[in-house]
Amino acid sequence: MRFMKKNFKILLLSVFVAAASCSFTTKDFNDPEKDKLLIDLITYVLEKGHYDPQQMDDTFSANVYEDFINTMDPLKRYFTTSDLNDFSPFKTQIDDQIQNKDLTFFDLVYNRYIQRSNEVKAYYKDILSHPFDYTVSESINVDYDHTPWASNENELKERWRKQLKFTTLSNFYDLVEEKSKAAEKAKEALEKGETYEMSDNAKLTKEEMEAKARKTSMTALDDYYNFTDDLERKDYFAVFLNTIVEEFDPHTNYFAPPDRDRFDLRMSGKLEGIGARLQKKNDYITIVEVISGGPVWRGEYMEVGDAILKVKQEDEQEPVSIVGMRVDDAVQLIKGPKGTKVTLTVKRVDGTIEDVTITRDVVELEETYAKSTLIEKNDKKFGLINLPAFYFDMKDYGERNAATDVKKEIEELKASGMEGLVLDLRDNGGGSLRTAVDIAGLFIKKGPVVQVASSGKKKEVLEDEDEDVTWDGPLVILVNELSASASEILAAAMQDYKRAIIIGSKQSYGKGTVQNMIDLNQWVRKSDLGDMGALKLTTQKFYRVNGGSTQLEGVKSDVVMPDRYSYIEIGERDYDNPLPYDKITPAKYDLWDGYIDYEGTINRSKERMALSQQLQLIDENAKWIKTTRDENEVSLNFETYKSDIERREQETKKFDAIEKYDNELNYRSLPNEVALMKQDTTLQEKRKRWHENLAGDIYVEEAVNVLEDLKLNNIRNGKVANIKN
Repeated sequence: MRFMKKNFKILLLSVFVAAASCSFTTKDFNDPEKDKLLIDLITYVLEKGHYDPQQMDDTFSANVYEDFINTMDPLKRYFTTSDLNDFSPFKTQIDDQIQNKDLTFFDLVYNRYIQRSNEVKAYYKDILSHPFDYTVSESINVDYDHTPWASNENELKERWRKQLKFTTLSNFYDLVEEKSKAAEKAKEALEKGETYEMSDNAKLTKEEMEAKARKTSMTALDDYYNFTDDLERKDYFAVFLNTIVEEFDPHTNYFAPPDRDRFDLRMSGKLEGIGARLQKKNDYITIVEVISGGPVWRGEYMEVGDAILKVKQEDEQEPVSIVGMRVDDAVQLIKGPKGTKVTLTVKRVDGTIEDVTITRDVVELEETYAKSTLIEKNDKKFGLINLPAFYFDMKDYGERNAATDVKKEIEELKASGMEGLVLDLRDNGGGSLRTAVDIAGLFIKKGPVVQVASSGKKKEVLEDEDEDVTWDGPLVILVNELSASASEILAAAMQDYKRAIIIGSKQSYGKGTVQNMIDLNQWVRKSDLGDMGALKLTTQKFYRVNGGSTQLEGVKSDVVMPDRYSYIEIGERDYDNPLPYDKITPAKYDLWDGYIDYEGTINRSKERMALSQQLQLIDENAKWIKTTRDENEVSLNFETYKSDIERREQETKKFDAIEKYDNELNYRSLPNEVALMKQDTTLQEKRKRWHENLAGDIYVEEAVNVLEDLKLNNIRNGKVANIKN
């Protein structure tokens, strides 16, 4: 993107000159001083390059203090109040220490953590050497954010006991359920006169199952400590650096050398594993994106919001618990070479738990590209284009990008008789801003699409400069809470122009910022300190053509339709330290005047949605999911624990009707794709499943209803009225 490159070069030049004047060279630093050099480099780049640099004062210091301690000990099972008393004098001194390249606070917390970690290794071995009594009526609160620190060693041991009992109870329940299901299958086989061979686990006695459950917990912790014992001081220092930079905003991150390499690999599209992006929330490793075309997507194993509790390799008998594990360590367990299998114990969004076995593979990038289908309703035809991302070739924009692909799909849909178009941006996390501008230009005559502001610089307006309009007919855009960044820019522009009606969640994700990756090595001359890593830095902010930011606010749908994420904390506003919402002056643009009764169409859609029983059930399900996710008190009594699980499973049955819905629309692949499917049975199966999913999609059904209702006036072929904003 031209404007980004221009401003980025200015940033690099200014930092380089200042860095050189500050003598950022290796001759003044010995190897042990690398951390101080990193502090120096990163804080300078933050101050000079960040869009909204924070004042490093006592408040900033207090936030770093709290976040770093909680990051080091999220389950509060290492530090005690006496440790906190030793840490607390530094609460308002960290900003001064950063300025003076003083690492006293970090060293104190790091060394104390290593000390406590070694001390508590004896706890779990002792606790797990004795059977748990699951008839006792007791519970554990898993809301660790609001759990007080243990005041002494006895309280700490009790915390370990409950946490280990909780983990082991889950293992024990799984074994009991396996034995129960095996008994049912054996009974069924006997009635049919057949034989049924029980697994070894199904043959265990209750006492043996309890012992095996504890052994599994012991193995998981042994594996966890094998991982952490391999970590070095530099790994924890990278955590400290991230705690500092993330106080500026959640998208500014420090990448230690191996992390940067993994980021580069992910951006290149060479993905090998299960095909899902993971993030740690509290102590759980959670799915935040299912990559289209990957193994998880193909097998429909998991969805956004699911948490992975355990990981088992195909050549291992026992799974490893990843609850509380660093996300990088968890990823190392989950990913693996193409063709190998991994079994994941998954806690669903609705609270149910099950094992899924996935064969790892290379993610099929073809499924990240735009695809279309023709929708037939009575004697009318409508087009739907699904766009998973705003992709482009980083070496050659003209090679292949989202804009040229969408234009091609529109042309083919038009040739098949399309009367209205649905552009599906649900789950689209963004990508190239340039492609968003170019796609907007397919639907309007020339005009502004997005405004971009850089710190201390005049705003820049990115415009569509092509007067051609590829599609001037009815247009609906579908969004949800996971539609982010470039998705929001496109949807916002079409909404501001009154060119499209936006249907979906109450608001989209709310990410209105731009990041650039800065290699920190370029300022260290003749380095013998090794790789310094990189900083992903927020440098700019998006604004709609009407002047409003998409930051936090996202895009508010014209017609709001609930989904299962409606009440879950999933957007930009739910992260720590997001940049604020604000406004700038609007750009000058001409409203699209191609519709008759635009507002009336929106109101009629709202009336239909208010009467929809399917949407009422979806909303009820979303509220139920929110309620169950907020249940932090978990019983450690087996019968109560089992009853709670059975209750939830029973409650979820009422929502089965959501998946059985049929919108009674017909979906048909375009001629060019039909020809391809004759040689590619895999593509044929993908499209078949996609059409089956669309057939149960009430959001697509309503989009078609709106397209039918959108009446065009006599201003067609891209003509627009001279109505100045």
